[in-house]
Amino acid sequence: MRRRTRALGILTTLLLAGGALSLAAPAGAGTSDARTTGAASATKAAARTTAECQGDWLPATPTSADIMAGQVQFLDLPPVKIGKTIDWNWSPYKNRSWDMVFSSLRWIGRLVADYETSGEQGLLTRATELTKSWVESNPRGSSRASKYAWDEHPIALRAPVLVCLSRHVSASWLTGSLADHAVMLANPALYEKGHNHGLDQDIALLRIGCRTGHKEWADLAIRRMIGSVKLDIDAQGALQEQAPRYGIYVHERLKVGMDAIKDCGRAIPAEIQKRWESLLGYITHATEPSGFMVPIGDGGADVKPSGYEHPKKTVQVFRAGYVFGRTAWDKPESAYYSIRFGPGLKFHGHEDHMGVTYYAQGRDVLVEAGFHSYERTAYRYWTMSPEAHNVPVVAGKPFRGRTATSLVRSSIGGDRQSYKLADKAYGVTRTRSVLVNHGDDVMAVLDTVPAGAKARSYWHLDPALTPVSTSGGRVVVKDKSGWKATVVQVAMPSCKPVSGQSVVRGRTNPYQGWISPSYMSKVPASVVVSPPAGSLLTIVVPDAGDPEVTCAGTRVKVTTSGGTVSFRAASGNLS
Repeated sequence: MRRRTRALGILTTLLLAGGALSLAAPAGAGTSDARTTGAASATKAAARTTAECQGDWLPATPTSADIMAGQVQFLDLPPVKIGKTIDWNWSPYKNRSWDMVFSSLRWIGRLVADYETSGEQGLLTRATELTKSWVESNPRGSSRASKYAWDEHPIALRAPVLVCLSRHVSASWLTGSLADHAVMLANPALYEKGHNHGLDQDIALLRIGCRTGHKEWADLAIRRMIGSVKLDIDAQGALQEQAPRYGIYVHERLKVGMDAIKDCGRAIPAEIQKRWESLLGYITHATEPSGFMVPIGDGGADVKPSGYEHPKKTVQVFRAGYVFGRTAWDKPESAYYSIRFGPGLKFHGHEDHMGVTYYAQGRDVLVEAGFHSYERTAYRYWTMSPEAHNVPVVAGKPFRGRTATSLVRSSIGGDRQSYKLADKAYGVTRTRSVLVNHGDDVMAVLDTVPAGAKARSYWHLDPALTPVSTSGGRVVVKDKSGWKATVVQVAMPSCKPVSGQSVVRGRTNPYQGWISPSYMSKVPASVVVSPPAGSLLTIVVPDAGDPEVTCAGTRVKVTTSGGTVSFRAASGNLS
């Protein structure tokens, strides 16, 4: 959830006298309504399904049974009792996301949808009571309205609920609220162009425009949707919001938007269809062999996409700032890695440029601190900082946030890929070269800074891996099964072991050594912090506790019991 504070302008040309709206059936829809007034008086025989109330736009929880029992549950927080009379300013967990979802009323839409399929009058009656209570308690522009009542995203999520309810309830308070929502949705000062919130705004305004017969609202919504989707999803299909898990949300919501366009009797614009389809590749490339998405930006480590077809390519460089690579599809034991670069931080991104993740032999090795929540806490801000990612940090230099990082070189072969990145996020040029060797799994990372500067690197290990030994420039870790991995660090070009690494786990002042595996949770995890160096080569070797690293000039050789991998390290490049 993203919240902005903006002046709330009013579009006087869209104001309706007395706040009343005429309710028109969408083109191509039936004209007979099962309507009621006030508390509603429909019977089971009168109930029927409508496009506005059915479909994929409703959340699965809480269920109608929960709501009728006076209980709601949002996110992964425990359920709470709401009672008969609602206090719309209630904030039981003092959690911004919970409060926003509560105010969105999408959960009330579940009652109406289930009323349509079951004919149970009590569901519609309760939906009407709850919605009317919200409308009367939250007049637009009033100081007594709840905190999130008229924020741009709750407005967008709530409006379809009102449209759905209007299919069965005819009342001035409802049509008046629809008018208020349409005015806010059409206000250009509140529009979130090129963002998932903007897409939700488009869907909401389209639904109101089609339901009420206001063609200008429907036309505006579709025009905006075309322009916004071209900004949010680039020509390669990469989402621009800097958190791959939002690719799933946008893909699902675009499907809802296309359904709404069809329900309105309109043709789906080709650009929307094309961008929707192109997202598939981005989502699947960002998914590890384990089936979970790599937790980049505001994306939890427990997000598991399903039903998405993958492309044939095993390696993809997205100009939006991602490299995703694997050895094979549909094999949990496949090696996998991600690398971040590209435009500076925005929307749901973190300061993770030059960050890498590494998955090998069915296990996470290098991971991100992950996504905890949108709460304004010191821990949340730490998870967004460079130190919460596998990056080089220039010692003694201030960090310049929102700095772009360039991918200056790439070489993509079947069994080996290498890349070089550069930026001035610390005022001096820092470079990182990454080489990934498959078959004999090895990841090598070379970090360099100009003479007179030094950088330290951070390596966040999966919580399942705990240190066995730390000496001689190497850290050996293992899991409960005895599987080992080794992080070796040597200075270049001397190839001498760099000792003095620290392993931090579960520190709170300042934060370091934590991973968030799911929403609002964190667990201790080992982080290897290197000593500062001008040119540091880090080699990660899965399934090995005793790799031998030797150099002959610029040639580096990594030898384990399983085989030998050699590569060249010269002029800040790995090949």
